[in-house]
Amino acid sequence: MNTESSDIAASTHPYDSLTPEVILDAMEDAGFEVSGRLFALNSYENRVYQVGLEDGPPVITKFYRPGRWSDAAIMEEHEFSLELQAADIPVIAPMIMENGESLGRHADFRFAVFPQRGGQAPDTSITDTLYRLGQWLGQIHNLGAIKNFQHRPGFDLVQGIQDHNALLIDGGWVPDDLRPAWDSLIPDLVRGCQQRIEEAGVVDTLRIHGDCHAGNILCRDETMLFVDLDDCRTGPAVQDMWLLLNGEATERGSQLGELLEGYEMFRDFNRRERHLIEPLRCYRQIAHCAWLARRWEDPAFPRFFPWFAQPRFWSDQVLALREQLSALQEPAISLPGQY
Repeated sequence: MNTESSDIAASTHPYDSLTPEVILDAMEDAGFEVSGRLFALNSYENRVYQVGLEDGPPVITKFYRPGRWSDAAIMEEHEFSLELQAADIPVIAPMIMENGESLGRHADFRFAVFPQRGGQAPDTSITDTLYRLGQWLGQIHNLGAIKNFQHRPGFDLVQGIQDHNALLIDGGWVPDDLRPAWDSLIPDLVRGCQQRIEEAGVVDTLRIHGDCHAGNILCRDETMLFVDLDDCRTGPAVQDMWLLLNGEATERGSQLGELLEGYEMFRDFNRRERHLIEPLRCYRQIAHCAWLARRWEDPAFPRFFPWFAQPRFWSDQVLALREQLSALQEPAISLPGQY
Protein backbone atom coordinates (compact mmCIF):
# COMPACT_ATOMS: atom_id res chain seq x y z
CA MET A 1 0.00 0.00 0.00
CA ASN A 2 1.17 3.56 -0.71
CA THR A 3 1.74 5.21 2.66
CA GLU A 4 4.66 7.49 1.92
CA SER A 5 2.84 10.56 3.24
CA SER A 6 6.02 12.53 3.86
CA ASP A 7 7.07 12.17 0.23
CA ILE A 8 3.57 13.11 -0.92
CA ALA A 9 3.46 16.17 1.30
CA ALA A 10 6.78 17.36 -0.10
CA SER A 11 5.75 16.83 -3.73
CA THR A 12 4.77 19.62 -6.07
CA HIS A 13 1.59 19.79 -8.09
CA PRO A 14 0.40 22.14 -10.87
CA TYR A 15 -2.21 23.64 -8.53
CA ASP A 16 0.60 24.79 -6.22
CA SER A 17 1.10 27.72 -8.58
CA LEU A 18 -2.60 28.67 -8.55
CA THR A 19 -2.14 31.49 -6.05
CA PRO A 20 -4.74 34.17 -5.21
CA GLU A 21 -2.78 36.59 -7.37
CA VAL A 22 -2.96 34.25 -10.37
CA ILE A 23 -6.71 33.74 -9.86
CA LEU A 24 -7.47 37.45 -9.65
CA ASP A 25 -5.17 38.27 -12.58
CA ALA A 26 -6.95 35.64 -14.68
CA MET A 27 -10.31 37.17 -13.86
CA GLU A 28 -9.11 40.65 -14.74
CA ASP A 29 -7.65 39.41 -18.02
CA ALA A 30 -11.08 37.94 -18.79
CA GLY A 31 -12.69 41.36 -18.33
CA PHE A 32 -13.99 41.16 -14.77
CA GLU A 33 -13.40 44.02 -12.32
CA VAL A 34 -12.55 42.09 -9.18
CA SER A 35 -12.84 43.49 -5.69
CA GLY A 36 -10.11 41.29 -4.26
CA ARG A 37 -12.52 39.14 -2.26
CA LEU A 38 -11.82 35.47 -2.86
CA PHE A 39 -13.29 32.40 -1.19
CA ALA A 40 -12.32 28.78 -1.96
CA LEU A 41 -15.25 26.37 -2.36
CA ASN A 42 -15.27 22.63 -1.78
CA SER A 43 -13.99 20.98 -4.92
CA TYR A 44 -11.32 18.36 -5.39
CA GLU A 45 -11.17 17.45 -9.07
CA ASN A 46 -10.94 21.10 -10.08
CA ARG A 47 -10.36 24.24 -8.04
CA VAL A 48 -13.43 26.44 -7.59
CA TYR A 49 -13.66 29.92 -6.05
CA GLN A 50 -16.20 32.58 -5.30
CA VAL A 51 -14.80 35.84 -6.63
CA GLY A 52 -16.12 39.24 -5.56
CA LEU A 53 -16.71 41.88 -8.24
CA GLU A 54 -16.67 45.65 -7.94
CA ASP A 55 -19.88 46.22 -9.89
CA GLY A 56 -22.14 43.30 -9.12
CA PRO A 57 -22.74 40.07 -7.23
CA PRO A 58 -19.92 37.54 -6.87
CA VAL A 59 -19.28 34.94 -9.55
CA ILE A 60 -17.93 31.41 -9.41
CA THR A 61 -14.77 30.52 -11.30
CA LYS A 62 -13.59 26.99 -12.00
CA PHE A 63 -9.95 26.28 -12.81
CA TYR A 64 -9.79 22.98 -14.65
CA ARG A 65 -7.38 20.32 -13.48
CA PRO A 66 -4.34 20.48 -15.78
CA GLY A 67 -4.05 17.47 -18.08
CA ARG A 68 -7.52 16.04 -17.45
CA TRP A 69 -9.56 17.33 -20.39
CA SER A 70 -8.53 18.62 -23.78
CA ASP A 71 -9.70 22.06 -24.83
CA ALA A 72 -12.11 20.38 -27.25
CA ALA A 73 -13.63 18.26 -24.47
CA ILE A 74 -14.09 21.30 -22.21
CA MET A 75 -15.72 23.21 -25.06
CA GLU A 76 -18.17 20.34 -25.57
CA GLU A 77 -19.16 20.68 -21.90
CA HIS A 78 -19.70 24.41 -22.39
CA GLU A 79 -21.58 24.00 -25.66
CA PHE A 80 -23.92 21.43 -24.15
CA SER A 81 -24.60 23.67 -21.14
CA LEU A 82 -25.25 26.70 -23.35
CA GLU A 83 -27.55 24.67 -25.64
CA LEU A 84 -29.58 23.62 -22.60
CA GLN A 85 -29.71 27.20 -21.33
CA ALA A 86 -30.85 28.47 -24.72
CA ALA A 87 -33.67 25.89 -24.64
CA ASP A 88 -34.83 27.31 -21.27
CA ILE A 89 -33.72 24.19 -19.42
CA PRO A 90 -32.51 25.22 -15.94
CA VAL A 91 -28.76 24.74 -15.92
CA ILE A 92 -25.92 26.96 -14.76
CA ALA A 93 -23.95 27.52 -17.95
CA PRO A 94 -20.59 29.30 -18.26
CA MET A 95 -20.59 33.03 -18.81
CA ILE A 96 -19.26 34.49 -22.05
CA MET A 97 -16.13 36.50 -21.37
CA GLU A 98 -15.06 39.83 -22.81
CA ASN A 99 -13.32 38.13 -25.75
CA GLY A 100 -16.51 36.30 -26.74
CA GLU A 101 -15.38 32.90 -25.42
CA SER A 102 -16.50 30.78 -22.47
CA LEU A 103 -13.06 29.23 -21.81
CA GLY A 104 -10.35 31.44 -20.37
CA ARG A 105 -6.60 30.78 -20.35
CA HIS A 106 -4.05 32.28 -17.99
CA ALA A 107 -0.65 31.15 -16.71
CA ASP A 108 -1.02 27.58 -18.02
CA PHE A 109 -4.50 27.25 -16.48
CA ARG A 110 -7.86 27.00 -18.21
CA PHE A 111 -10.88 28.38 -16.41
CA ALA A 112 -14.57 29.20 -16.77
CA VAL A 113 -16.78 31.67 -14.91
CA PHE A 114 -20.35 30.97 -13.80
CA PRO A 115 -23.07 33.10 -12.22
CA GLN A 116 -23.51 32.45 -8.52
CA ARG A 117 -26.79 30.80 -7.63
CA GLY A 118 -28.08 29.72 -4.23
CA GLY A 119 -30.20 26.74 -3.28
CA GLN A 120 -30.19 23.37 -1.61
CA ALA A 121 -30.26 19.78 -2.75
CA PRO A 122 -33.71 18.45 -3.66
CA ASP A 123 -35.60 16.26 -1.23
CA THR A 124 -36.09 13.16 -3.37
CA SER A 125 -38.38 11.61 -0.77
CA ILE A 126 -41.07 13.97 -2.09
CA THR A 127 -42.84 12.41 -5.06
CA ASP A 128 -43.58 15.75 -6.73
CA THR A 129 -39.86 16.59 -6.64
CA LEU A 130 -39.02 13.35 -8.47
CA TYR A 131 -41.79 14.00 -10.99
CA ARG A 132 -40.43 17.47 -11.75
CA LEU A 133 -36.84 16.18 -11.95
CA GLY A 134 -38.06 13.56 -14.42
CA GLN A 135 -39.67 16.24 -16.56
CA TRP A 136 -36.43 18.19 -16.76
CA LEU A 137 -34.34 15.09 -17.43
CA GLY A 138 -36.63 14.17 -20.31
CA GLN A 139 -36.03 17.59 -21.84
CA ILE A 140 -32.28 17.45 -21.19
CA HIS A 141 -32.10 14.08 -22.94
CA ASN A 142 -34.22 15.24 -25.88
CA LEU A 143 -31.64 17.93 -26.52
CA GLY A 144 -28.77 15.58 -25.69
CA ALA A 145 -29.93 13.17 -28.39
CA ILE A 146 -29.80 15.76 -31.17
CA LYS A 147 -26.08 15.29 -31.78
CA ASN A 148 -23.12 13.36 -30.39
CA PHE A 149 -20.07 14.26 -28.34
CA GLN A 150 -16.86 13.86 -30.31
CA HIS A 151 -14.28 14.47 -27.57
CA ARG A 152 -15.87 13.29 -24.33
CA PRO A 153 -15.87 9.67 -23.11
CA GLY A 154 -18.64 7.10 -23.00
CA PHE A 155 -19.25 4.20 -20.63
CA ASP A 156 -17.50 0.88 -21.20
CA LEU A 157 -18.57 -0.67 -17.92
CA VAL A 158 -16.76 -4.00 -17.98
CA GLN A 159 -13.51 -2.69 -19.44
CA GLY A 160 -13.68 0.30 -17.11
CA ILE A 161 -14.01 -1.90 -14.02
CA GLN A 162 -11.06 -3.99 -15.16
CA ASP A 163 -8.91 -0.94 -15.94
CA HIS A 164 -9.68 0.77 -12.64
CA ASN A 165 -8.96 -2.45 -10.76
CA ALA A 166 -5.63 -2.85 -12.56
CA LEU A 167 -4.64 0.67 -11.50
CA LEU A 168 -5.41 -0.17 -7.85
CA ILE A 169 -3.54 -3.47 -7.94
CA ASP A 170 -0.53 -2.13 -9.84
CA GLY A 171 -0.30 0.78 -7.40
CA GLY A 172 -0.30 -1.54 -4.40
CA TRP A 173 -3.35 0.10 -2.87
CA VAL A 174 -5.20 -3.04 -1.75
CA PRO A 175 -3.54 -4.37 1.44
CA ASP A 176 -1.85 -7.76 1.05
CA ASP A 177 -4.07 -9.46 3.61
CA LEU A 178 -7.18 -8.38 1.68
CA ARG A 179 -5.89 -9.27 -1.76
CA PRO A 180 -7.30 -12.84 -1.80
CA ALA A 181 -10.81 -11.59 -0.99
CA TRP A 182 -10.49 -8.64 -3.40
CA ASP A 183 -9.04 -10.74 -6.22
CA SER A 184 -11.81 -13.32 -5.93
CA LEU A 185 -14.53 -10.64 -5.93
CA ILE A 186 -13.52 -8.75 -9.07
CA PRO A 187 -14.07 -11.62 -11.58
CA ASP A 188 -17.44 -12.39 -9.99
CA LEU A 189 -18.43 -8.74 -10.21
CA VAL A 190 -17.38 -8.58 -13.84
CA ARG A 191 -19.43 -11.67 -14.67
CA GLY A 192 -22.42 -10.27 -12.81
CA CYS A 193 -22.15 -6.98 -14.69
CA GLN A 194 -21.81 -8.77 -18.02
CA GLN A 195 -24.96 -10.77 -17.33
CA ARG A 196 -26.96 -7.67 -16.45
CA ILE A 197 -25.67 -5.85 -19.53
CA GLU A 198 -26.78 -8.78 -21.69
CA GLU A 199 -30.22 -8.67 -20.03
CA ALA A 200 -30.49 -4.99 -20.89
CA GLY A 201 -29.75 -5.69 -24.53
CA VAL A 202 -29.01 -2.90 -26.97
CA VAL A 203 -29.74 0.51 -25.45
CA ASP A 204 -29.46 3.96 -26.96
CA THR A 205 -26.76 6.31 -25.74
CA LEU A 206 -26.80 10.10 -25.87
CA ARG A 207 -25.26 13.18 -24.32
CA ILE A 208 -26.08 13.12 -20.59
CA HIS A 209 -25.25 15.08 -17.45
CA GLY A 210 -23.20 12.09 -16.29
CA ASP A 211 -23.07 12.89 -12.54
CA CYS A 212 -26.69 13.71 -11.80
CA HIS A 213 -26.91 13.25 -8.04
CA ALA A 214 -28.82 15.46 -5.61
CA GLY A 215 -25.68 17.47 -4.78
CA ASN A 216 -25.52 18.66 -8.38
CA ILE A 217 -29.05 20.06 -8.34
CA LEU A 218 -30.01 23.29 -6.59
CA CYS A 219 -33.57 23.95 -5.48
CA ARG A 220 -34.87 27.31 -4.36
CA ASP A 221 -38.57 28.06 -4.05
CA GLU A 222 -40.04 26.48 -7.19
CA THR A 223 -36.82 26.61 -9.21
CA MET A 224 -34.50 23.70 -9.97
CA LEU A 225 -31.01 24.19 -11.39
CA PHE A 226 -28.74 21.47 -12.75
CA VAL A 227 -25.11 22.33 -12.07
CA ASP A 228 -21.60 20.99 -12.74
CA LEU A 229 -21.60 19.29 -16.13
CA ASP A 230 -17.88 18.60 -15.73
CA ASP A 231 -18.55 14.86 -16.12
CA CYS A 232 -21.02 15.09 -19.00
CA ARG A 233 -20.46 12.22 -21.40
CA THR A 234 -22.13 9.76 -23.74
CA GLY A 235 -24.17 7.17 -21.89
CA PRO A 236 -27.55 5.56 -21.29
CA ALA A 237 -30.41 7.68 -19.99
CA VAL A 238 -30.63 5.69 -16.75
CA GLN A 239 -27.20 6.99 -15.65
CA ASP A 240 -28.87 10.35 -14.99
CA MET A 241 -31.57 8.68 -12.88
CA TRP A 242 -30.15 5.98 -10.62
CA LEU A 243 -28.06 8.34 -8.47
CA LEU A 244 -31.32 10.01 -7.40
CA LEU A 245 -32.72 6.74 -5.98
CA ASN A 246 -32.37 5.73 -2.33
CA GLY A 247 -33.45 3.02 0.05
CA GLU A 248 -34.49 -0.59 -0.48
CA ALA A 249 -35.30 -2.05 -3.89
CA THR A 250 -39.04 -1.48 -3.49
CA GLU A 251 -38.50 2.16 -2.54
CA ARG A 252 -36.11 2.71 -5.42
CA GLY A 253 -38.59 1.13 -7.81
CA SER A 254 -41.30 3.55 -6.64
CA GLN A 255 -38.90 6.49 -6.93
CA LEU A 256 -37.89 5.48 -10.45
CA GLY A 257 -41.57 5.20 -11.33
CA GLU A 258 -42.13 8.80 -10.21
CA LEU A 259 -39.13 10.00 -12.20
CA LEU A 260 -40.36 8.21 -15.30
CA GLU A 261 -43.89 9.56 -14.94
CA GLY A 262 -42.43 13.02 -15.46
CA TYR A 263 -39.72 11.91 -17.89
CA GLU A 264 -42.10 10.19 -20.29
CA MET A 265 -44.16 13.34 -20.73
CA PHE A 266 -41.25 14.43 -22.93
CA ARG A 267 -39.28 11.33 -23.92
CA ASP A 268 -39.74 7.55 -24.09
CA PHE A 269 -37.67 5.40 -21.76
CA ASN A 270 -36.44 1.89 -22.50
CA ARG A 271 -37.49 -0.10 -19.42
CA ARG A 272 -34.71 -2.60 -20.01
CA GLU A 273 -32.18 0.03 -18.96
CA ARG A 274 -33.17 -0.88 -15.38
CA HIS A 275 -30.79 -3.84 -15.74
CA LEU A 276 -27.88 -1.40 -16.06
CA ILE A 277 -28.37 0.24 -12.65
CA GLU A 278 -26.33 -2.27 -10.63
CA PRO A 279 -23.48 -2.49 -13.19
CA LEU A 280 -23.35 1.32 -13.16
CA ARG A 281 -23.26 1.30 -9.37
CA CYS A 282 -20.46 -1.29 -9.35
CA TYR A 283 -18.47 0.74 -11.88
CA ARG A 284 -18.87 3.88 -9.74
CA GLN A 285 -17.66 2.16 -6.57
CA ILE A 286 -14.44 0.92 -8.14
CA ALA A 287 -13.95 4.06 -10.23
CA HIS A 288 -14.13 6.17 -7.06
CA CYS A 289 -11.29 4.19 -5.49
CA ALA A 290 -9.24 4.51 -8.67
CA TRP A 291 -9.94 8.25 -8.80
CA LEU A 292 -8.52 8.71 -5.29
CA ALA A 293 -5.47 6.63 -6.19
CA ARG A 294 -4.91 8.56 -9.40
CA ARG A 295 -5.13 11.91 -7.61
CA TRP A 296 -3.02 10.99 -4.58
CA GLU A 297 -0.08 13.06 -5.80
CA ASP A 298 -2.27 16.16 -5.39
CA PRO A 299 -1.52 17.31 -1.80
CA ALA A 300 -5.19 18.11 -1.27
CA PHE A 301 -6.16 14.45 -1.48
CA PRO A 302 -4.07 13.02 1.41
CA ARG A 303 -5.23 16.00 3.45
CA PHE A 304 -8.96 15.57 2.79
CA PHE A 305 -9.12 11.79 2.29
CA PRO A 306 -6.57 10.41 4.82
CA TRP A 307 -8.67 7.28 5.38
CA PHE A 308 -8.00 6.14 1.79
CA ALA A 309 -4.53 4.92 2.78
CA GLN A 310 -5.80 3.07 5.85
CA PRO A 311 -6.55 -0.70 5.96
CA ARG A 312 -10.01 -0.04 7.45
CA PHE A 313 -11.09 1.71 4.26
CA TRP A 314 -10.18 -1.31 2.14
CA SER A 315 -11.87 -3.81 4.45
CA ASP A 316 -15.00 -1.67 4.17
CA GLN A 317 -14.65 -1.72 0.39
CA VAL A 318 -14.48 -5.50 0.36
CA LEU A 319 -17.71 -5.63 2.35
CA ALA A 320 -19.36 -3.06 0.06
CA LEU A 321 -18.36 -5.00 -3.04
CA ARG A 322 -19.73 -8.22 -1.55
CA GLU A 323 -23.03 -6.43 -1.05
CA GLN A 324 -22.80 -5.17 -4.61
CA LEU A 325 -22.27 -8.71 -5.87
CA SER A 326 -25.45 -9.77 -4.07
CA ALA A 327 -27.31 -6.86 -5.67
CA LEU A 328 -26.09 -7.92 -9.11
CA GLN A 329 -27.50 -11.40 -8.48
CA GLU A 330 -30.96 -10.05 -7.60
CA PRO A 331 -33.60 -9.19 -10.23
CA ALA A 332 -33.57 -5.63 -11.57
CA ILE A 333 -35.73 -3.23 -9.58
CA SER A 334 -39.36 -3.35 -10.63
CA LEU A 335 -41.52 -0.38 -11.39
CA PRO A 336 -44.95 -0.13 -9.76
CA GLY A 337 -47.39 -2.33 -11.66
CA GLN A 338 -44.60 -3.98 -13.67
CA TYR A 339 -42.92 -7.38 -13.45
